[in-house]
Amino acid sequence: MARLTKKQKEAVGKMEPNKTYTVNEASALVKEITNVKFDASVDLAVRLNVDPRKANQMVRGVVTLPHGTGKDVKVLALVTPDKEAEAKEAGADYVGLDEYLDKIKGGWTDVDVIVTMPSVMGKLGPLGRILGPRGLMPNPKTGTVTMDVAKAVSDVKAGKIDFKVDKTGIVHAAIGKASFEADKIAGNAKELLSTLVKLKPQAAKGVYIKSIHMSSTMSPSIEIDSKRYAEQ
Repeated sequence: MARLTKKQKEAVGKMEPNKTYTVNEASALVKEITNVKFDASVDLAVRLNVDPRKANQMVRGVVTLPHGTGKDVKVLALVTPDKEAEAKEAGADYVGLDEYLDKIKGGWTDVDVIVTMPSVMGKLGPLGRILGPRGLMPNPKTGTVTMDVAKAVSDVKAGKIDFKVDKTGIVHAAIGKASFEADKIAGNAKELLSTLVKLKPQAAKGVYIKSIHMSSTMSPSIEIDSKRYAEQ
């Protein structure tokens, strides 16, 4: 077993053994135990009592975090010329079509989100092997394939994220930065959790949310009381 560093020991020392915390408590504590020299990401890991291999138990959705992600999200809008102006006004970092399709074919994927229109999806199909593994393929379910390009771009810039349960039944999501005030971290966490509750599949039986953990980059994981996660 690897030895803990001095900073890791200090972080663990601030946590009570075997205690489960409220979202508010965890949001304050994660700031205390974060000791890296950069603005660490704060993440939530929620284990769900679902079987992702079954289509009727897949949990996937989008949520707009009320306090944003703290990240400068780079957005590529693949749109026809008549939509370019509104995409630029909404804040898209890159706007165009054929020239960017060619760049992607060449291996360029230096963006976080791609927004496009239904009529363009046919051109993106052959690029699935490049975009799919990187989580960049636009999807109508996440609002990134739409005729309202301006809204899609502005939503992403404002803190809209998409999430999907992985094969082990866990939803991982970045919900802010360690530099955020604790109440903003808590607000983002509660928004994600309430969205997950609304997405509970009818086929899911028993306790839906099995566990919740919050952590920051390289910090210990804080267990949150899943029975009262939304406690104010």
